[in-house]
Amino acid sequence: MPVIVLTGARQVGKSTLLKHLLPQTELIVFDPLMDSGNARQDPELFLDQLKLPVILDEIQYVPELLPVIKRRVDLSKKPGEYWLTGSQNLNVLKNVSESLAGRAALLSLYPMNFSERYDDASAWIPRFFQDPTTFLTQPVKKSNTTNTLTSVIWKGGYPGLIPLAEELYVDVLGSYFSTYIERDLRLISEISDFQDFSRFVQLLANLTAQEINFSELGREVGIAPKTAQRWLNILNSTYQWIELPAYSGNTLKRISEKHKGYFIDTGMACYLMHISTPQAVLGHPKLGALFETYVVNNILTQLPLLKGKPAVYHWRTHSGAEVDLLIEMDNIYYPIEIKCKTRPSRADTSGIKALRETYPNLNFAPALIICAVNQIQDLGNDCYAVPFDML
Repeated sequence: MPVIVLTGARQVGKSTLLKHLLPQTELIVFDPLMDSGNARQDPELFLDQLKLPVILDEIQYVPELLPVIKRRVDLSKKPGEYWLTGSQNLNVLKNVSESLAGRAALLSLYPMNFSERYDDASAWIPRFFQDPTTFLTQPVKKSNTTNTLTSVIWKGGYPGLIPLAEELYVDVLGSYFSTYIERDLRLISEISDFQDFSRFVQLLANLTAQEINFSELGREVGIAPKTAQRWLNILNSTYQWIELPAYSGNTLKRISEKHKGYFIDTGMACYLMHISTPQAVLGHPKLGALFETYVVNNILTQLPLLKGKPAVYHWRTHSGAEVDLLIEMDNIYYPIEIKCKTRPSRADTSGIKALRETYPNLNFAPALIICAVNQIQDLGNDCYAVPFDML
């Protein structure tokens, strides 16, 4: 493709990654207030001055460039001429789809997963999907990190923040959140009361790893359900929140049940829950939800490494039986439960058993219980406990 578009949240490492890949390439950062290089007023002249390839950072602030880039790449047809980044999904994708359809490759970058965080090139999801039986019979590869489970959750995955000392971390996240509220959102949305929006985001952090009810959300903050849904869409489009649809055996009803939502980064979720240290995570009533959030994001960031595009659901019955993740690929279903414990038992597989009994005709792979064990454990009934920190 002549244009590569890399989207993701602020401070997730988009421009740093591109500069690493293209160290001799010029990087131009756009601003919502300043017109860098007169790009908005005269996009043709601005592009005339550039040496290709070029990295154009935060392209959503200069949509005037996109039609001009389109005309130029249609003439040259050279791959990798323009590398664009953006931190506002709706604006970027809308403009790209209108101006650069068929000419741009769209990629998303998320906070670092466990393997990326500890400088390891491996990722366990592709190996598991390639051959589940072999994967579950081989020794587990783990990192040499001395960081505890709670430390990993508390710091999250923003690459520039991970090296910071604990006493600085909360202040930096506070600055990040203030910038997000005061700068980004004012540019992309019509939010009349930013104090209410801030309360809404803090409430949502406490609801991570739960099904979403817009009426209850709105009632808690004092806003209409439609406003709650719109604000949730804003969080989704700015890469702060992700949702999984519910699975149903009837294809037409797969999105008819409530979605389950997760904060993209557990470090930000901990900040919004006012959890001040990694030690405080351990005794917090939301420990299980934070652990599930971390594991789900860790898995979702590995799925693009597969040869194909899997579908991802959660599953829950009215009676309370549930499976945290159900991944479908090549007509095979991979059930995954997530438990924040060191001693899983067969009782932790009850949701998986209910799922199999509800859909006896589905082709199920071995089920995983992701938890804080050190090695893979066979729990019986084709269910296996696996470490959350394996590579």
